[in-house]
Amino acid sequence: MKKLFILFTVCTLLAEGAMAWGQKGHDVIANIAERNLTPKAKKALAEVLGGRSMVYDSSFPDQVKKMPGYEGTATWHYVNVDDGYTYETMPREPKGDVYTAISFMTEQLKDRNLDDSVRNTYTVMLIHLVGDLHCPMHAGRRSDRGGNDYKITWFRQPTNLHSIWDSRVIEAAHNWSYSEWAEQLDRCDKQTKREIMSGTPLDWLHETVDISKLIYRNTPEGSDCGYDYVFEHSKLVEQQLLKGGYRLAALLNEIYK
Repeated sequence: MKKLFILFTVCTLLAEGAMAWGQKGHDVIANIAERNLTPKAKKALAEVLGGRSMVYDSSFPDQVKKMPGYEGTATWHYVNVDDGYTYETMPREPKGDVYTAISFMTEQLKDRNLDDSVRNTYTVMLIHLVGDLHCPMHAGRRSDRGGNDYKITWFRQPTNLHSIWDSRVIEAAHNWSYSEWAEQLDRCDKQTKREIMSGTPLDWLHETVDISKLIYRNTPEGSDCGYDYVFEHSKLVEQQLLKGGYRLAALLNEIYK
């Protein structure tokens, strides 16, 4: 897996296809996480990321996943669980999924002898993939490609279920910048933060799979999703962004303690 990675270079090419949460969602999660780092983790990450913020490259893995050298990472952004299956019983992606990728990189980053360029790459990938882990339709069904083939309309315009959960519900819920999102959401007391940060990535994955199933039930195929849909689901979006940020901070605090 290490051979797939090279030292990051400046890249403006956007990969085809949907990006989990879109850039706004990933930026929100990265910013919330950065606000909740321990002093030791914050110092270590400043060195690993070359002085850049966690937000700077939070969408980089989406931008390069179809470029030479990164094609093998495409399946790391999601996991599929069809009706009647659990993550444990569902046939696995041969090249890995979001959970196996997070588990691998978390363990690798705990190795103090890891090459600096690889450490940079794995850290940026982890920042992004923990966000993906909390995006409901990135734990959708394989039968409809995580909602990509699940046709609905958005304010009477044809689209699919995956698309609206990547970015459209976020943008319709609040007209905030990523930093305003983080400021408004990151207001929990210490006990609540500890509760959200508890558990393991596998626990968090099971939670997202359950949320995905709920969304399918709440959104029959052919639905027209508009203001009522945004109102009914905006709190869920806020919840998942906040959880993603706190849990990313928990992983990074543990890795860089």
